[in-house]
Amino acid sequence: MVLLSDSEASQANEPQPPANSPSEARLTPTVPYPGWPEQSQVVARAWLLGERLVLKTLEATEPLSTNPLMIRAGENGCAVLLRYGVLVLFNLSAVEEAAFIETLRPFIKDPIAAPKAVSEQLYLHFQAEVKERLEKDVLWLRDSSVERLQTVAEALAKSVVLEYYENEVSSLFEKIKPFTQAILSDGGQPPKERELLRYIGGTLLIQQRMVGIVEVGDKPDPIWDYPELDRLYLRLEDEYELRERLLTLEGKLSLVSKTVETTLGMLQRDSSHRVEWYIVILIVVEIFLSVYDIWIKQ
Repeated sequence: MVLLSDSEASQANEPQPPANSPSEARLTPTVPYPGWPEQSQVVARAWLLGERLVLKTLEATEPLSTNPLMIRAGENGCAVLLRYGVLVLFNLSAVEEAAFIETLRPFIKDPIAAPKAVSEQLYLHFQAEVKERLEKDVLWLRDSSVERLQTVAEALAKSVVLEYYENEVSSLFEKIKPFTQAILSDGGQPPKERELLRYIGGTLLIQQRMVGIVEVGDKPDPIWDYPELDRLYLRLEDEYELRERLLTLEGKLSLVSKTVETTLGMLQRDSSHRVEWYIVILIVVEIFLSVYDIWIKQ
């Protein structure tokens, strides 16, 4: 849903084309974001704030657009809020950013600790009829329409989420390394079964979040209504290597899962062997007691 100006509202009241006309099959992007003239440059910055953002209350505050939610922020900026915990801010100063993030605290579920906070920054330069491209840290755009900003926000948000879980998986590798070393060495301290099960659960949770919630491999919703933005998103997807990073992350998660499951299987096998030996010892003791009892009676 995009708010319309007075002139746009009057146009909306004019007779509409028939349902089967070509103009209804292809939507036209909205006007540029108010207050941002052509050839201006703004900063876009994405923050991963937590596990999820509760957006129901915010959606009722006259949004610029929804899916993803976009609202006004700061003196002359805007913000895109994504349900998987990412906030993307456009044209806000550092002070305005801090103040806006503070207002979102009640809506953040499972916030991320400050030392683990991940952010991504990009400069946007607007110029009519320019070839949309990314040069170093500057993204050239034809205009600042809401749909273009939403598309940029989706790419930045997915890059931030990937970076966060790349760090998490690297940390997992360091944690499971002593497990394999303990299994290979004779005098090493083997890990506990409960600890291994916790790592398996953590790996499955990351996979569920990446595929089921963030949907890194899927295109943003605005592209389905505005196909001309598909090329822009593909450029951003290629620049940030979203698909390649997702495949690499999935491969690492699979390796972590297999390593932990193999270690757990070896522990369970050793435990099974110990139980078998206990049973054998009990049988021997029982036989000895029976023989001793017979010998005493005789």
